[in-house]
Formats: sequence, C-alpha cells, structure tokens
Amino acid sequence: MTEVKVIDDQLEKALKVLKRKLAQDGTFKEIKKRRYYEKPSVKRKRKRQEAQKRRLKALKKAAKRAQE
Repeated sequence: MTEVKVIDDQLEKALKVLKRKLAQDGTFKEIKKRRYYEKPSVKRKRKRQEAQKRRLKALKKAAKRAQE
C-alpha cells in the first residue's frame, strides 16, 4: 500500500509524490494493461517482447561495464 503524507497543506506536492511513487511501483502500467481484455496470444507476444527488451538492456549494460 502506497502512502503519502500531506505536510503544511501542500496538496499539490503530495500529489506529485504520490504519482511518482505509483509510477515507480508500476501501478499506472498495470491499470493501462487491465483496461481492456487482452487475448492470451497477444499477452504471450507482449511478454516475449518485454523479456527481449530487458535482455537487450542487460546486454548493453554488461557491454558498457566491460568497456570501462
């Protein structure tokens, strides 16, 4: 459960902090994903693409570390 405390009636600042925390948790992404039904075949394809994206990112990061 995400919690944000409002200090000195700074509601706008608290909302900004809340939105940032929700984005980091992946809550917004989850809400967008669940907005519409996703067919199982599309779900598998999306998951496969996300995994490939993570692998490529990790490879690039490892290659950059190796150069340093």
